[in-house]
This record gives sequence, structure tokens and C-alpha cells, in this order.
Amino acid sequence: MNALVATNRNFRQAARILGLDSKLERSLLIPFREIKVECTIPKDDGTLVSYVGFRVQHDNARGPMKGGIRYHPEVDLDEVNALAQLMTWKTAVVDIPYGGAKGGIGCIPKELSVSELERLTRVFTQKIHDLIGINTDVPAPDMGTNAQTMAWILDEYSKFHGHSPAVVTGKPVDLGGSLGREAATGRGVVYAAEAFLAEQGKQIKDLTFAIQGFGNVGSWAARLIHEMGGKVVAVSDITGAVKNQNGLDIPSLLSHKEATGKLIDFSGADVMSSDELLTHECDVLIPCALGGVLNKENADYVKAKFIVEAANHPTDPEADEILSKKGVLIVPDIYANAGGVTVSYFEWVQNIQGFMWDEEKVNKELKKYMTKAFHNLKNMCQTHNCNLRMGAFTLGVNRVARATQLRGWEA
Repeated sequence: MNALVATNRNFRQAARILGLDSKLERSLLIPFREIKVECTIPKDDGTLVSYVGFRVQHDNARGPMKGGIRYHPEVDLDEVNALAQLMTWKTAVVDIPYGGAKGGIGCIPKELSVSELERLTRVFTQKIHDLIGINTDVPAPDMGTNAQTMAWILDEYSKFHGHSPAVVTGKPVDLGGSLGREAATGRGVVYAAEAFLAEQGKQIKDLTFAIQGFGNVGSWAARLIHEMGGKVVAVSDITGAVKNQNGLDIPSLLSHKEATGKLIDFSGADVMSSDELLTHECDVLIPCALGGVLNKENADYVKAKFIVEAANHPTDPEADEILSKKGVLIVPDIYANAGGVTVSYFEWVQNIQGFMWDEEKVNKELKKYMTKAFHNLKNMCQTHNCNLRMGAFTLGVNRVARATQLRGWEA
């Protein structure tokens, strides 16, 4: 089931639980604006090449729209739509004053040189500069983009609108980026796991973890879990997977990956197949890579008691049903991976005030937001007698619906 269908299905279920008016429900589902632009650039060899760029601005009832820009060959309007909508509910779940957006360019970033990527980013920014802005729509990095991409967008945007550091988040610290932003999504995942496990009467230090995906989010989650005394027994990425039932030495594994570019051949672990990771023996499974990795084929074999969704939409609705029948509890993506957008919000606030925070303050505020959001989410679960995913969706959808009604949407 593709991401858009699954997201719409979760939204409709939440709307039913909340008893939303059908006209309001339809209005909340339709994006505010969809942008599709053609970006033609000269390659380094002088030939011209065209790419298609998208930006979907889903909802701005609670504030400026917010969401990443991804460079990936599979970027299409459906996917961008689903992710923009998810951002609307995600920002509402953690109660930051944003709506949702998402963008992307259909390209293969590793096949482009740095100067080609820069030209592509600048052309894309020229095409959308009058549709984004500090109080309108604030992009951020996503798959295939990074702080450097944001620096180019900031520079190109500022040529038209004057120096505007708050127009993008996830920037380099030297250009007004926030300390702690790099680790924010992974740290937020760990804070979410901590709040959830505390409610189960458990602590990170007493449990074993398997982490799928060892990029930015997965490696930070692993590092922090390891520091807190939790045992990371298996990790995987596109290069392969490694396991050690007594717990992997994460700092050494990180150094090994930095040096060799891959996980396998690490002396303190055994190699395993990447597919095995999701069904590996552990207490907590954390998928940090792509969507749809837990599906009806493998859900039956999952041995973890808890799943914390660090990736967007890692669990298919079919797998959701199988896992809940097995009694597996799932901390949903729209709450679990909201640490990144929360610290993006802190960065935006710092830029607007022209006053930067130290890292300790960023992390303390992030923990406060993630913990408070979990308690609000649990209250929704109790009120509506639903699982954590529906608790998160009803919490988010209800906040957006209230804001929409208060602003007078029928006028």
C-alpha cells in the first residue's frame, strides 16, 4: 500500500473517531497548494539536463508550512503529498506552530557533482522563492539533501528577499543553524522511546535494541541508547548487517563505518543478512530507513515486543493489524521522529530572535516537548480507547481541525 493511501486511511479513521464534519474532513485532506517546476541546468560537460521539482504545501491553519526537500529518483507527487500531509499532523502532535509541506527533485544525487547539485538547488530556489518564506513555508533537509543544500537555498533566496536565515532550517551552524540539530531526530526517537517505556514500567538500560538503518537517525539513536546503557544487539544499513547478542560496541562500530564506509568486517560482531534484522531477537525494534519495510510478508516473524518508528511510514497497515494481534506495541512515526522538526522550530525561533541557544538548552527543550507530547497522546488513547497510532493521529488532526474552525473556514 503506498504512503498516500495509508496516510489518508489513518486520517479518515481519526476523523471518524473525532466525529469531524464531512466537509471539514474533505477540506483538511486537500493540499493548500501543489507546485511543480521544471529545473534545467548545464552539466559540467556543457550538456543541458532537465529535472522536475515539487513542493506540496498541505496546510497552514496553525502556522507557516514546514517540511523537508528530498533529492531522490523516486520523488513523485503522490509521495510528496503523503509526506506533506504527515508533516501537518506531526507538527500538531508535538504542538509546534507549523503546518505541513514537503518537496523534492527527482534526481540521483550521487550521480551529480557538487557544482551540478548547487546549480540544481539554485534553479529550484529561483522557481519557488516567492512561494516559500519565513512566515509562509520553511524548507529543511531530507533524504539526499543536507546542511550545504540549505546554505545554497538561503543564499539564493536572500538575493531576492534580503538576508533571511529563518527561511530554511537544518543550516550549517556558521550560517545560523542550531546546535543539536544534527542529532535531533535520533535524540527525539530516544526521548520518545524513554517516555513510552517509562509508561510500560521499563528503562532503556534493561532492554535490547535492533536498529534498521545506520544513517543520521539510526547512528545517533544507537549512540545515545548505548550511552544510556541499552544493548544494541543488531544494526543494518545498505552495506549489510551485523549482530552481537551481548551488545555491539557502538562507538567502535561508528569509527569502523567512518573509516571503511560499511558495517560488515567489524571485528566485534557477526555478519547477518539485512532482511533478518527486522525479525531479529530483541525487545525494541527501531526502523530508521525507508517506508513500508514491515509488511504482511514479515510481520508474523517479528520478535520484538515494541517498535519505535523512526522512519516515515515503515509499517504497512496490513502489518499494523498483524502486529497488534500479536500484542506488539508501536510508537508511531508522526510522534517518534518529530524530534527533527521540533529542533528545526527551535532553530527558526533562534533566527527570528537573532539569539542563539547553547546545546544543553536545545536538548532540554526537546526532551520537554517530546515528553509532553507523549502524555497528550496517551490521554487521546484513553479518551477514544484506541492504539498509539490513532492516539497520535486524533491528537494531531483534532488540533488542526480546531485551528481551522477557529479561523473561520466556512466564510
